[in-house]
Amino acid sequence: MKRSNWKGPFLKKLDLSKKLLLLPRNTQITSQIVGVIGTVYSGKTFVKLSIIDEMIGHKIGEFISTREKFSLKKNKK
Repeated sequence: MKRSNWKGPFLKKLDLSKKLLLLPRNTQITSQIVGVIGTVYSGKTFVKLSIIDEMIGHKIGEFISTREKFSLKKNKK
């Protein structure tokens, strides 16, 4: 569900001086955090994410997959 327009985008004050920056999945990407490398929790592991110009306007969670890739395992005979 989208956030209502009158509230504006969800922005969290980020301390960019930290070496290991933990980014929440629901934060909207703005021009202030472009170029930052942070970690995002995918539900199982922490994944490194570098933010680039093309990501502005999207949310951080759109770029991290929470599902594992399915592969069909063949039975040995």
